[in-house]
Amino acid sequence: MTGAARRLGAAVLRDLLRHGVAGEFPVDRIVAVDLREPRPEDRVEGVETVRADLRTPEVASLIARVRPHTVLHLDVLAAPAQAGGRTAMKERNVIGTMQLLAACQKSPSVRRLVVKSSAAVYGCASRDPALFTEETEPHRPPRSGYGKDVTEVEGYVRGFARRRPDVAITILRFANFLGPDVQTAFVDYLSLPVLPTVLGFDPRLQFVHIDDVVQTIRAAAGETRPGTYNVAGAGVLTLSQIARRLGRPTFPVPAFTTSTLGAVLKRTGLADFTADQLSLLTYGRVLDTTRLGSRLGVTLRYSTAEAVTAHAGAAGLRPLISRTAVATAEQRLTDMLADRAVRRQNGVFGEDEGSNGVGDWKEDG
Repeated sequence: MTGAARRLGAAVLRDLLRHGVAGEFPVDRIVAVDLREPRPEDRVEGVETVRADLRTPEVASLIARVRPHTVLHLDVLAAPAQAGGRTAMKERNVIGTMQLLAACQKSPSVRRLVVKSSAAVYGCASRDPALFTEETEPHRPPRSGYGKDVTEVEGYVRGFARRRPDVAITILRFANFLGPDVQTAFVDYLSLPVLPTVLGFDPRLQFVHIDDVVQTIRAAAGETRPGTYNVAGAGVLTLSQIARRLGRPTFPVPAFTTSTLGAVLKRTGLADFTADQLSLLTYGRVLDTTRLGSRLGVTLRYSTAEAVTAHAGAAGLRPLISRTAVATAEQRLTDMLADRAVRRQNGVFGEDEGSNGVGDWKEDG
């Protein structure tokens, strides 16, 4: 498994050790590969850890020595900060995948390959369909950033599939992650005290809880049902609905200022926003996940709304105005309006006061 030193990798390792892989073979040896050593809290006992740079030919000797049956390629980074810059991120995503696939192609032991991809391959555009199926071609393919990286990664995987038709290949296109200890650009955005939005747009969004991500990867590793699968929690939330659930006020900004806003957020360290993230906040994206359940047999535990709620609780996101205060204010307003109606019906107010409402509000304070 590549990308083992990050929190997702550690969660997948623990899950594999706890449950094994549902399918035709048990887990008897796991080799965790990453460029750096895992942090103490991400170390997993019972796993063989190897430091290796996928961009170099050393990955070929590693595959030849380990002779794996299943390869889980999770080392596809979503943000430049995770790799130390955009150039290093692209090298790890694209060059690293090329080297890994070249090594797997030469290894007769490899029979299964699972690749972590992203819904970012669909891009974001004003003419996008209401639902993206796995066969939907994007109106505006990603031309930069993470979206372009995962598009190239999937292209190399398809080439590998033609050269090694005996290998069962599964590509998982995930929506944005949410949940405990998840650190992404979108999580940084949701943590801002005020959520900047694009003026005139209210995008439809989906999320997937980190526990469902781990479950899906385990299922894909154990089931011989190759293919490409969209993975997202059921249901849809608009950005305005998410802001209300988190108790965050929004601040609309003109579309032509979004790139400047993203640069400011990045320089101040508040959020690592890229162009594809800003496009998502403008147009949104919704996935059709029918195939995930009908073919791979995975039923996600969390809907999109439940993933947002669970993430807010785990991350300690508290509304700037408490829900109790909002409910109290609503009840006071309802009682005041009801009292006003009763008093008017009973003729408490004069005709002039009843017509313009001035007396009502003065007497009620």
